[in-house]
Amino acid sequence: MDEKKGEAVKVLDLREVSAVSDYFVLCTAANARQAKAIGDAIHEALKGERVLPLSIEGQQPGTWILMDYLDVVVHIFQPQAREYYALETFWGDAADAGAGFEDR
Repeated sequence: MDEKKGEAVKVLDLREVSAVSDYFVLCTAANARQAKAIGDAIHEALKGERVLPLSIEGQQPGTWILMDYLDVVVHIFQPQAREYYALETFWGDAADAGAGFEDR
Protein backbone atom coordinates (compact mmCIF):
# COMPACT_ATOMS: atom_id res chain seq x y z
CA MET A 1 0.00 0.00 0.00
CA ASP A 2 2.80 2.39 0.83
CA GLU A 3 4.66 1.79 -2.45
CA LYS A 4 1.52 2.60 -4.44
CA LYS A 5 0.76 5.71 -2.34
CA GLY A 6 -2.27 4.32 -0.52
CA GLU A 7 -3.48 6.81 2.08
CA ALA A 8 -5.04 6.60 5.54
CA VAL A 9 -3.99 2.98 6.03
CA LYS A 10 -5.67 1.43 9.05
CA VAL A 11 -5.58 -2.08 10.49
CA LEU A 12 -8.54 -3.15 12.61
CA ASP A 13 -8.19 -6.14 14.95
CA LEU A 14 -11.56 -7.89 14.81
CA ARG A 15 -10.65 -10.97 16.83
CA GLU A 16 -12.49 -9.81 19.95
CA VAL A 17 -15.56 -8.38 18.19
CA SER A 18 -16.37 -10.58 15.21
CA ALA A 19 -15.97 -14.00 13.64
CA VAL A 20 -15.91 -12.47 10.14
CA SER A 21 -12.14 -12.17 9.99
CA ASP A 22 -9.19 -11.54 12.28
CA TYR A 23 -8.12 -8.26 10.65
CA PHE A 24 -9.42 -5.66 8.25
CA VAL A 25 -6.80 -3.60 6.43
CA LEU A 26 -8.21 -0.40 4.94
CA CYS A 27 -6.71 2.26 2.72
CA THR A 28 -7.82 5.04 0.43
CA ALA A 29 -6.85 5.39 -3.22
CA ALA A 30 -7.34 8.64 -5.13
CA ASN A 31 -8.99 6.95 -8.12
CA ALA A 32 -9.87 3.60 -9.69
CA ARG A 33 -6.52 3.28 -11.42
CA GLN A 34 -4.61 3.71 -8.18
CA ALA A 35 -7.00 1.34 -6.36
CA LYS A 36 -6.34 -1.34 -8.97
CA ALA A 37 -2.57 -0.76 -8.76
CA ILE A 38 -2.66 -1.17 -4.97
CA GLY A 39 -4.75 -4.33 -5.26
CA ASP A 40 -2.49 -5.77 -7.95
CA ALA A 41 0.62 -5.07 -5.85
CA ILE A 42 -0.90 -6.76 -2.80
CA HIS A 43 -2.01 -9.75 -4.86
CA GLU A 44 1.40 -10.20 -6.51
CA ALA A 45 3.31 -9.84 -3.22
CA LEU A 46 1.15 -12.40 -1.45
CA LYS A 47 1.08 -14.70 -4.47
CA GLY A 48 4.88 -14.72 -4.28
CA GLU A 49 4.49 -16.03 -0.73
CA ARG A 50 1.98 -18.63 -1.99
CA VAL A 51 -0.92 -16.86 -0.30
CA LEU A 52 -3.95 -16.65 -2.57
CA PRO A 53 -7.23 -14.88 -1.88
CA LEU A 54 -10.53 -16.63 -1.44
CA SER A 55 -11.98 -13.88 -3.63
CA ILE A 56 -11.32 -10.41 -5.02
CA GLU A 57 -14.30 -8.18 -5.74
CA GLY A 58 -14.85 -4.69 -7.04
CA GLN A 59 -11.88 -4.31 -9.38
CA GLN A 60 -14.31 -2.79 -11.85
CA PRO A 61 -15.22 0.01 -11.25
CA GLY A 62 -12.59 0.21 -8.48
CA THR A 63 -14.67 2.26 -6.07
CA TRP A 64 -14.20 -0.37 -3.35
CA ILE A 65 -11.91 -3.35 -3.91
CA LEU A 66 -12.31 -6.14 -1.38
CA MET A 67 -9.63 -8.84 -1.17
CA ASP A 68 -10.59 -11.75 1.09
CA TYR A 69 -7.62 -13.69 2.48
CA LEU A 70 -9.83 -15.29 5.21
CA ASP A 71 -7.93 -14.15 8.31
CA VAL A 72 -7.21 -10.78 6.69
CA VAL A 73 -9.61 -8.84 4.49
CA VAL A 74 -8.18 -5.91 2.54
CA HIS A 75 -10.44 -2.98 1.63
CA ILE A 76 -9.21 -0.42 -0.90
CA PHE A 77 -11.58 2.53 -1.18
CA GLN A 78 -11.88 5.66 -3.22
CA PRO A 79 -12.53 8.58 -0.80
CA GLN A 80 -16.31 8.86 -1.25
CA ALA A 81 -16.85 5.12 -0.80
CA ARG A 82 -14.70 5.01 2.34
CA GLU A 83 -16.67 7.86 3.83
CA TYR A 84 -20.01 6.34 2.81
CA TYR A 85 -19.37 2.82 4.17
CA ALA A 86 -17.48 4.08 7.25
CA LEU A 87 -16.08 0.69 8.27
CA GLU A 88 -13.97 2.30 11.00
CA THR A 89 -17.20 3.52 12.60
CA PHE A 90 -19.16 0.34 11.93
CA TRP A 91 -16.39 -1.73 13.53
CA GLY A 92 -15.75 0.95 16.16
CA ASP A 93 -15.21 -1.64 18.91
CA ALA A 94 -12.29 -3.16 17.01
CA ALA A 95 -8.83 -2.35 18.31
CA ASP A 96 -6.46 -0.34 16.12
CA ALA A 97 -3.74 -2.86 15.26
CA GLY A 98 -1.77 -0.63 12.89
CA ALA A 99 1.21 -0.20 15.19
CA GLY A 100 1.76 -3.97 15.19
CA PHE A 101 2.11 -4.02 11.41
CA GLU A 102 4.44 -1.07 10.84
CA ASP A 103 7.78 -1.68 9.15
CA ARG A 104 6.88 -5.19 8.01
